[in-house]
Amino acid sequence: MTRPSPDTPIETRWEGRFITVKQQGTWEYVSRSRGIHAAVILAIDEAADGRHIILVEQYRVPLKVQCLELPAGLVGDDASGEAAETAAERELEEETGYRAANWRTVGEFFSSPGMVSESFTLLVATGLTKVGQGGGVDGEDIIVHRVPLDGIEDFVAAKRAEGCGIDVRVAMLLAGGLLA
Repeated sequence: MTRPSPDTPIETRWEGRFITVKQQGTWEYVSRSRGIHAAVILAIDEAADGRHIILVEQYRVPLKVQCLELPAGLVGDDASGEAAETAAERELEEETGYRAANWRTVGEFFSSPGMVSESFTLLVATGLTKVGQGGGVDGEDIIVHRVPLDGIEDFVAAKRAEGCGIDVRVAMLLAGGLLA
């Protein structure tokens, strides 16, 4: 597709609480409303029984199935100017019941740049302590999985065989670069 001229106006076709449908020239795309973005957490539990990754599973309406994901949440959906690190700390505890002593920001990434302008900040959390049950808030019904790192490929394959959707960010676990 031809790149639109920088002076081509961007038209808002529809706006909801969390997403906005836009068009620039012939290019249609979706963005987050109010400039919010996401924080995604790669939570690594290094315990006496080995290294584990904390994953979450929840029903996703657009897919109509359960989806296996890294813990994540929106930055700034309730408080303007919220830092990604603050949102990540909150979301890790709400979704998984873990707190992390150590945080490292990896950088900003884009989920599906051909269709969505949304970005996410990827953070690595270590020094985990279990402080609650997790499961999310407001009826999110999140299932928490503590998966041995050396069994991650088999776990993902088993979830896929069950019909579970696999979030693309789980692919980085299979590649292993951030886990070294």
